[in-house]
Amino acid sequence: MEFNQETIDKLSNLLLIGLTPEENKMILDEFKVIDENINKINNIKGIENAKPMTHALDDFVYELREDVAEESPSIEDLLSNCDQVNDREVEVPKVVE
Repeated sequence: MEFNQETIDKLSNLLLIGLTPEENKMILDEFKVIDENINKINNIKGIENAKPMTHALDDFVYELREDVAEESPSIEDLLSNCDQVNDREVEVPKVVE
């Protein structure tokens, strides 16, 4: 996807955030910097032969906890914390038309 003024306008409208022309230019400038840095990485010789890392530290040690099933709280207890409930569902105000 090419990032240009129209693309940023379209995406900001889809996200319902409505950018000012100054904000739009700032985002476009930031994407240009990101794109330049990605291109620098892609131009490193032999980058396609690099193995993916699982962690940034070679000596990283971790312990996995035992996966133990625990009883969940009842729905009634959980819904008792809600202001508005309809049967077994939480009612929330409509925020998007």
